[in-house]
Amino acid sequence: MNSAESIKKKIREVISNSSLPEDFHHSKNTLEWLLKLEPDADVGLQIAALGHDIERAFDERKIKRQDYDSYDDFKQSHASRSAVILAEIMRDCHAPPELIDDVFHLVEHHETGYDHRVDLLNDADSLSFFQINLPYYFTRNDVNETKRRFLWGYGRLSDNLKKMVAEFEYSDKKLMLLVKEWLASRIKDKG
Repeated sequence: MNSAESIKKKIREVISNSSLPEDFHHSKNTLEWLLKLEPDADVGLQIAALGHDIERAFDERKIKRQDYDSYDDFKQSHASRSAVILAEIMRDCHAPPELIDDVFHLVEHHETGYDHRVDLLNDADSLSFFQINLPYYFTRNDVNETKRRFLWGYGRLSDNLKKMVAEFEYSDKKLMLLVKEWLASRIKDKG
């Protein structure tokens, strides 16, 4: 098995042990979205897509929202911690230093954007959040917090990707109605 494949295998193994039920599916789904958005995505982007949220798989190392004054600070700390953990895994798998540096950069900036490749990762992550994570988020949080997180993520997307979010369906009827309401308010605000 080559280095990239052993890294991907290790990431899947680590994330499969996350206490959050959606993490493993979100990891795989982010990679799937990345490959839809950029079919020729390089190995660094693919590894970053799989492992961008890896810190959440370590309860003892998990970043906690309540420890930060702002949501953006929390998300940046989460991204930085995930980048460090991913670099450790890659070193253990004997990845080339250039690949480790590339993946570190991608993951460290995946919540904020930076350049075209980071923006691709950010878009894939965001689409996967709406497709996979949002229903789980809604079960763990109240309506106001879910709305805040929905609007934060939605605001990061380009207009063409916002249209994709509008097409997602949720089995929870209350969540589906809320999402339609929130989307309608965004359209009204723009008009």
